[in-house]
Amino acid sequence: MSSKNMSAMGEENKKTSALVPRLRFPEFREAEEWQLEPLGKLAKRRAVKNVGVEHTRVLTNSAEFGVLDQREYFERDIANQGNLEGYYIVEKGDYVYNPRISASAPVGPISKNNVGTGVMSPLYTVFRFDSSNNDFFAHYFKSTHWHQYMRQASSIGARHDRMSITNDDFMRLPLPVSQPEEQHKIADCLASLDDLITAETRKLDALKTHKKGLMQHLFPREGEAVPRLRFPEFRDAGEWQGVSLSSQVDLISGLHLAPDEYADTGEIPYFTGPSDFSNELTSVSKWTVRGANAGRAGDILITVKGNGVGELLYQLLDEVAIGRQLMAVRPRKSYGRFVFHFLATQRQRLIALASGNLIPGLSRGDILGLEVFVPKHDEQQKIADCLSSHDDLITAQTQKIDALKTHKKGLMQQLFPVLDEVFA
Repeated sequence: MSSKNMSAMGEENKKTSALVPRLRFPEFREAEEWQLEPLGKLAKRRAVKNVGVEHTRVLTNSAEFGVLDQREYFERDIANQGNLEGYYIVEKGDYVYNPRISASAPVGPISKNNVGTGVMSPLYTVFRFDSSNNDFFAHYFKSTHWHQYMRQASSIGARHDRMSITNDDFMRLPLPVSQPEEQHKIADCLASLDDLITAETRKLDALKTHKKGLMQHLFPREGEAVPRLRFPEFRDAGEWQGVSLSSQVDLISGLHLAPDEYADTGEIPYFTGPSDFSNELTSVSKWTVRGANAGRAGDILITVKGNGVGELLYQLLDEVAIGRQLMAVRPRKSYGRFVFHFLATQRQRLIALASGNLIPGLSRGDILGLEVFVPKHDEQQKIADCLSSHDDLITAQTQKIDALKTHKKGLMQQLFPVLDEVFA
């Protein structure tokens, strides 16, 4: 559909229903309807080239994290420093549209630059609002309300991973506008939720850091036979015994299933990689009727090929068929959860062992040949219970953050008018 036809459609239909959000603060419930204004009336596009390479700080617009310093995000420079003259200068407070599409940004993300002055690829669209009080729109662009216009005004690029939209059509993007006081109230509400999510995320990071430190102290360091931290009742229990992991566990290799051997329903779950790891049946997407080479409750599933080598799952489900990317470590002598946490301490070693192959991969010998120091069974259980309780805290904190994010997403759907309803 051409931009002229779309514009005409907007003018003809924008009053077919009231432009108001489903949820409104009490003091604004009797206020006037919202209005639609094109982005180009509220903001100006900026295309200031980095002539003379005045700036060398390259920014990127991540769908998940917004505008970030490229070096910090990728831990290296992605841009060719020799091409920076053709990049756009982006100042703090400017907005950036990245046309690259992804699962989390199906029409590409629009983010406000809160980082500072830098440069960005000319593939991005940079614009600046006339008013400095524009945080309302930063939150609006995190909603999906503007996506329908982008789909109608754009086409997917030749690479099929980018939106193709002209600058004129982009600047015609209709934005809902209310009185400044209401916009400010909405922005403050959503910003307070962002602050809460940030605080809870810091708490989650602190829990993970604390658990990592505990693991380093509750297991012996390389070359030592006792840990630095020991529960009081075991401080005089003597050294741990150093043995090969093969003496403590059995190892079951995964088996590849052909596409016609699994489906979205079946008798037992089928896991092909760490992205499938879950102990919730409602999260299972692949099922099979075959029971060969299956993990059972109490096994430790370990990723042995491809991305995520060394990632673990302590299996609680009764039976899970596993693909060839996975193996099941089945504790035979040692306490199961103790083995699970020991393997977690070996993640970096396992990654190093796997990295020598064209495709990262671990052999049976890599796993079974690990040296493990084991105490008596009751001390194993005490250590495992301690670390598992921290895992429970981390899981609960993760769920709390997910719930907050879901709550915020629902709020955004209701605090902004749904344009599809207006143009229905």
